[in-house]
Amino acid sequence: MRRPVLTLLLFSFLVFGIGLGRQAITEADEAYYAEAAREMVASGDWLTPHFNYEDRWQKPVLYYWLTALVYRATGTGEGAARLWSALSGAGLVLLVWATARRAPSTRAHAWLAGAITATCYGYFAMARSALPDLPLAFCITVTVGAVFAAFDAHGRDALRWWLLAGLATGLGCLMKGPVAIVVPALAIAVPWWLERRRLEVRWSYVALATALAAAVTLPWYVAMVVRHGAAYVDSFLVGDNLERFTTTRFNETRPVWFYLPVIAGGLMPWSAYGVAAALSGVMQIARRRWRPSGDDLRLLSWAILPTLFFIASVGQQPRYVLPVLPPLAILTARAIGDRIEAARAGQTTSLLTAATWATAALLVLCAALLYRLQPLLQETPPATLLSSAAGIAVGGAAMAIVALRGSWSALPLTTAAAATTLLLGLQFSVLAPGRPAAVERMAAFVTAHRTAGEPLGSLHAFTRNLIFYTGLKQLDLVDTGGAGRFLAQNSRVLVVLPERDLAAAAAAAAAAAPPQVLARVRHLNTANLRLRSVLNPDPAIELETIVLVANK
Repeated sequence: MRRPVLTLLLFSFLVFGIGLGRQAITEADEAYYAEAAREMVASGDWLTPHFNYEDRWQKPVLYYWLTALVYRATGTGEGAARLWSALSGAGLVLLVWATARRAPSTRAHAWLAGAITATCYGYFAMARSALPDLPLAFCITVTVGAVFAAFDAHGRDALRWWLLAGLATGLGCLMKGPVAIVVPALAIAVPWWLERRRLEVRWSYVALATALAAAVTLPWYVAMVVRHGAAYVDSFLVGDNLERFTTTRFNETRPVWFYLPVIAGGLMPWSAYGVAAALSGVMQIARRRWRPSGDDLRLLSWAILPTLFFIASVGQQPRYVLPVLPPLAILTARAIGDRIEAARAGQTTSLLTAATWATAALLVLCAALLYRLQPLLQETPPATLLSSAAGIAVGGAAMAIVALRGSWSALPLTTAAAATTLLLGLQFSVLAPGRPAAVERMAAFVTAHRTAGEPLGSLHAFTRNLIFYTGLKQLDLVDTGGAGRFLAQNSRVLVVLPERDLAAAAAAAAAAAPPQVLARVRHLNTANLRLRSVLNPDPAIELETIVLVANK
């Protein structure tokens, strides 16, 4: 067991850990958690989270607590804010490996399932974000895996698994709310129904697990209701859960197929193998050769039913489907392993070969597109960009050699290494080219020009993350009319906004003198990069100038 664990931990460290604090807090939602944890430490209020020095009721408290504890131990910083996400990523890698080892049909492919989890884009991106979504996925995976293990265990072993499931459910509810109950329930419902005749589920154990989950979860929720009353219940349970699921209040309506490319992107660069596995399954069903085992049904239920639940939601977000990647990683790993074994036995490898060529082409294309982004990556040293693109292209070439020579035994490690090179290349070339970042430079300008405690407002620029670097309360001005009214005050105020909105804001202010531009920062918002940005990397379109202005 030592060798697979050590190699999986090595991949986890490379993909989730290296340069964890190199990227500034730039993603808007990430700023909520990084800043709220800082304010928790500063205020000493460990019950009610605050953001921008106001109550933040939208999410439960656990991620704030965990991050605040790290801040207390190490100081405030980007790496500290993301530490629990990165640890959750590494934990998920080991969980997927351990879950695959427990099932007879996937035991031989457990290492590959862990490697896919460690080197897929979805977990890479979320492990480097100060968000509770990956820790939630970890809790959900523990719950589902523990329940399935309890199904197969007896006596005290079963009780231990049920208690572990209860603990993970309670922590998940403290991490992000009722979704930590709903998703595991959906994942295990069908397997339980199909296997119920052979299972010896002791409902007293289930009751103890439920009591443990309640003991972990309820004290904080009760304390919040005691302090804030029914307003908290309405804001969190109704607003942030029911309305998020059923209305467009938080997110725009997405097409019904929205999550299909999201899941494919989350598995990248292993996506082609997942598609090949799905095609193989469809062909077996069409030929009436599919004989699903109990392990198959458990994994498919775990992957499909939660996905349908998320599809049914109006408020869809890409990161919501993170809990379905573990079973997909296991299924993909088994499909690859089975095809490799078939190749050794002299059988056809057409799907495996096609998937490997597609992966090689994808890597080479990524290398070319990364190099093409050079006009936008003005903060990335040319040597870093060139070496990243070259490394990704070498990974693609290695995959092509595997496909050309039919060296299928080398496929798992070669793909994992190529995926690691791809992800680290994106990290150091695009996501975290260097410091100080644009938001840090703007924060320094704000600090330098704010001489008498002037109020600070922001419009469409660094709206949530600027506060993490200034420590100042700021007003979200919403639109140019609001910015104009803010600038029209008699006392001196400061505003951070895109230069393109400056004229409209000045006109709305209707002041005798136009606002004074104090500083400018050139900015590439990587969250807004789209396919058109890569195909036509025009700095005049993609780079944004953010200005700091004062009305006096």
